Amino acid sequence: MFTSLRMMSASTGAVVYDIDYLVIAGGAGGAGSYGGGGGAGGYRNSYNSETSGGGGSSETALSVVLGTQYTVTVGGGGTAGPVGDNTGNGGNGGDSVFSTITSTGGGGGDNVSGNAGSGGSGGGGKGGSTYGSGTSGQGYAGGSGVGPDSYGGGGGGGASVVGGDGHGTNGAGAGGNGLSSSITGSAVTRAGGGGGGCYKYGNGGAGGAGGGGTPTTSATGGVGAANGNPGTTNTGGGGSGTDLGFPGSAYDKTGGAGGSGVVILRMLTSDYSGTTTGSPSVSTSGSDTILTFNGSGSYTG
Repeated sequence: MFTSLRMMSASTGAVVYDIDYLVIAGGAGGAGSYGGGGGAGGYRNSYNSETSGGGGSSETALSVVLGTQYTVTVGGGGTAGPVGDNTGNGGNGGDSVFSTITSTGGGGGDNVSGNAGSGGSGGGGKGGSTYGSGTSGQGYAGGSGVGPDSYGGGGGGGASVVGGDGHGTNGAGAGGNGLSSSITGSAVTRAGGGGGGCYKYGNGGAGGAGGGGTPTTSATGGVGAANGNPGTTNTGGGGSGTDLGFPGSAYDKTGGAGGSGVVILRMLTSDYSGTTTGSPSVSTSGSDTILTFNGSGSYTG
C-alpha cells in the first residue's frame, strides 16, 4: 500500500518508485510408489504487511528505476516421481525471480529412503525416512515417513506450516497449508504442499490448502490405483505421492507433478509504465495496477 509517488534517489539522482511483489516458485513433484509429497515453491511477499513463507516477515517493496527493464521468471513445476520403489524422487520445482528477488523451487518428495529434496518448502519423506528442509523466510520442511517403508510417507511442506508426518498403519501425512494474500484485490491461498502417499495401510494424505495435490485413494488390493495428482498450476503447489493400496509391482504408479509458480506485481497506477513482455494479465484495485505473470517476461519501470 503506497503513500508516495515517484522520487529522485539521493545517491544516484535516478527517478525511482516502489513496487510490491508476491513471488512464488514452482512446486515440487511427489514421489511415486507410496512416497512423500512434493514441497511447495518458496513464497516471498512484500504487500501490505502480509507475511512471507516459513514464518518470514513481510519484505520491503522493490524500488525500481524509471526506464529500466526488470526480468520476471516464473518457475515450472517439478517432474512427477517415476514408477517403482527406490527409482527416484519427485523433481524439485523451478525458481521464480523478479529482479533481485528469488524464490526457491520446492523440494521433491522422497522415494529413495532418506533423500527427500530440500527447497522453498521441503519434500516429504518416504515411509521410514526423514523430510527435506525448507528455506528460511520462504517455506517449511516436509513431514517424515513413520515405520517401515511400506507405511505412509510424509506430506510436503507448505508456506505456512510443515508437512504432516506419516501415521504408520493409519496412512500418510497431509501437505502443509499455504498462505493467503490479497495482493490482487481478493484473498487467494497459494503454495500448499502435496499429500504423502501410502502402500497398503490407510489412505494418502490430503494436499495442503493453496494448490497441494491429494492422492487418489485406492481400494484394498490395488483396484483403482492411480498416479499421484499434480499441484495446481500457478500456485506453486506440490504434487502428491501415490496411494497404491496393496503391494505388487503391477500397481506402481507415478507421483504427481508440481504446480508452476507465479509472480504478481502491484504499484500505483500513476507509476505504471505500461511496458511489459510475456503478456501478464493487468487489473486494477483502487488506485493501484496489478500485473500477474503466469509465465516469464519483464516489466520496464
